[in-house]
Amino acid sequence: MLDRFSIQIIRAPLTITAKAINKTAIKADHITLFGFIIGVLALPALAMQAYDIALIFIILNRIFDGLDGALARRQGCSDFGGYLDIVCDFIFYSAVVVGFALADPAENALAASILIFSFMGTGSSF
Repeated sequence: MLDRFSIQIIRAPLTITAKAINKTAIKADHITLFGFIIGVLALPALAMQAYDIALIFIILNRIFDGLDGALARRQGCSDFGGYLDIVCDFIFYSAVVVGFALADPAENALAASILIFSFMGTGSSF
């Protein structure tokens, strides 16, 4: 819903960064995996209620998610790259939900379960 507006802000910085990275041996899949690892670190941070740290990991994950796409468009998109991207995204999304559930199970577990349930519908449609 907000993509239409946010892409206008982030497109130029992502394109410039992808152009620079493209001069190295780094591939889009590397960016995907690195961003995924950073994003999954939000789970323990959320579970420990270190919300400010978790937010940093989440924001970094989203930046790397945009960057891998910008780099893939320069290097050539692949079916595997698209698959890797969506798998990592959905595991990351679920990790964030689980992190909130672990932070306060009595308060958050039901909402987390319903949200994970909705992710399954979206994820299986891909």
